[in-house]
Amino acid sequence: MSDTVSRFSNRVANYVKYRPGYPDEMFAVFRDAMNWTKDSIVADIGSGPGISAKPFLERGNQVYGVEPNEAMRAAAEELMSGYPKFVSINGTAENTTLPDDSVDLVIAAQAFHWFDPGRAQFEFARIARPKGFLALIWNERRLDADEFHVEYESFLKRYANDYETVRHDKLDTAVLSRFFAKPFAQASFPNAQILDLQGLRGRALSSSYMPSEDDERLPRLESDLKSLFDKYAENGRIQVSYQTNIFYIRL
Repeated sequence: MSDTVSRFSNRVANYVKYRPGYPDEMFAVFRDAMNWTKDSIVADIGSGPGISAKPFLERGNQVYGVEPNEAMRAAAEELMSGYPKFVSINGTAENTTLPDDSVDLVIAAQAFHWFDPGRAQFEFARIARPKGFLALIWNERRLDADEFHVEYESFLKRYANDYETVRHDKLDTAVLSRFFAKPFAQASFPNAQILDLQGLRGRALSSSYMPSEDDERLPRLESDLKSLFDKYAENGRIQVSYQTNIFYIRL
């Protein structure tokens, strides 16, 4: 658990600046399928620096950002300081510290693969109000969207530490079925980032499986990434394409 919590501590700046957000279209699913309104109380589990909390705050929701990593939590408290309905919580998926029956919607964005599934499922059911919902959300890079994405995937594998272990596409239907323990629904939306070279570098280094800024491999990594960027960029920009996936149930 300590390694899981601490592995993002030296990546906060890149995470804040270069991780993708979430498409506005997904809120139709929350509204139509999960009874979400601006008055819903949201628990964002593994909330990081607040990327997933922000769109709910912008729509008027009370959001409890539950985050065990001190550096990430501090970043969220600074970045969300303009939103009085954001409450920062030092907690985990397995022990949120929130009261029983206290939230209408539990979300986990880009974080589910770090949880202890059995203990987290019990905790989410505890904090959710009757007829509350749970939604797992993540941006999944489209690995074969075009030749750039294929080569970028090869680049990541070349330099990554434990990429194959933590990638989101390992969370298949069987894994999710065991976690939810009952039929679940899903929705998907296209998403994308437009990045310059510095942005692509920051996006790569924001991932916990990639070398850190002080790694001896960094100069070679940067050289290879620049070559890849120069090969495919148009007008100094490159598009990274994602699919935003939402998996949800009534708790």
